[in-house]
Amino acid sequence: MKIRFKNARILTMVAGQDLFEGELWVEGSVITYAGASMTDEEVKAAGKEFERTIDCGGNLLMPGFKDAHTHSGMTLMRSYADGLPLQEWLETKIFPLEAKMTDDDCALLTKLAILEYLTSGITSIMDMYLAPEAIAKACEETGMRVVQVSGINKFGPSIEKFEERYLKLNGRHPLSSYMMGFHAEYTCDRALLEKLSDLAHKYNAPMFTHNSETRREVKECVDRYGMTPTVFLDSLGIFDFGGGGYHCCYLSDEDFEVFKKRGLSAVTNPGSNTKLASGIAPVRRMLDEGINVAIGTDGPSSNNCLDMFREMFLVSGLAMLRENDASVMSGMDVLNMATVNGAKAMGLFDCDVLAEGKEADVIMIDLNQPNMQPINDIPNNLVFSGSKQNVKMTMIHGVIRYEDGRFNIGMTADEIYREAKEIQKRLF
Repeated sequence: MKIRFKNARILTMVAGQDLFEGELWVEGSVITYAGASMTDEEVKAAGKEFERTIDCGGNLLMPGFKDAHTHSGMTLMRSYADGLPLQEWLETKIFPLEAKMTDDDCALLTKLAILEYLTSGITSIMDMYLAPEAIAKACEETGMRVVQVSGINKFGPSIEKFEERYLKLNGRHPLSSYMMGFHAEYTCDRALLEKLSDLAHKYNAPMFTHNSETRREVKECVDRYGMTPTVFLDSLGIFDFGGGGYHCCYLSDEDFEVFKKRGLSAVTNPGSNTKLASGIAPVRRMLDEGINVAIGTDGPSSNNCLDMFREMFLVSGLAMLRENDASVMSGMDVLNMATVNGAKAMGLFDCDVLAEGKEADVIMIDLNQPNMQPINDIPNNLVFSGSKQNVKMTMIHGVIRYEDGRFNIGMTADEIYREAKEIQKRLF
């Protein structure tokens, strides 16, 4: 479909380009113009015809947010096991319930999460969960862009299945890809980690994992191997081709050197880390030392919501508290983490900014809401006062999937809610 967005404020997130007033054209799945406003006559003279013209009314167009770490299917456990520290929460509540879930359960519960992503302006997710084939299908059916990461651990799947999924789930659909990863150092034995390192070298593949989320995790790894998780994993060659870590609350000086040497991304998850009392990532130092920092929501059972606006506020607020300095994090710093840096971490280099030839993953922010007025500084407004109520439209791959409270994902929200409730009844 060919769509013209006119009368818009546009924040392209292209480095060095300021917010401007203009228009944006989408043809098929790509952006073909992002620039100054044109009259209807000038558009016609350029030989362009559009099936739909959307008058943005001065509202903001910007790249969609990238949720660089989540576990979508955990919508089932939202508010189910609150108030526990991470490892007790996993071992006594989450893992036993997940053992009962079917592939179809994971697919439907992922669709429930997608409704929430769309209302939050999230156009890409980096998902680590069970049943990756079913999750890929669910995302393809609903139009959500997904980069899946394996969560292999000592309980499964087999290393052969891991490799089979890596080969099978890449290149099957323009919205779906699959990257190497594993749950965490503490859920994998050394023999498994060495096999994963062999596969990373076989395919020159980056590797992702939960990393240094809690003090306990770091201490136990040091007790086992005499090294922090980052240093230990690097000693096995796991990060030789890049990748990254989720959470990264407790990094040593040596860990920082590994991140810089290997070009690793650090994905901070402030909502989940706050709720589980896990810690605060040293985000300002990461940025100052040139580490690519992205933002993830983590799963909807540890967070408990999938709201990028809340994550952006927490990233900034927690950094200010940690450094005892209100000037350490600007709105643009945070927006870069939520868009461009997230795209880099996920390998989505065609989805990072609004520019000609880039994928049309675009959101419209309603500036005509009380929390956006008066308009003094739009980036700061988005981070410090913005909310999901401001997401007017979410477009992925050139298709509007959410607009003014209506979803376009092949199922109604009520159908998804009803099926999710049936899963809840059966498993609980």
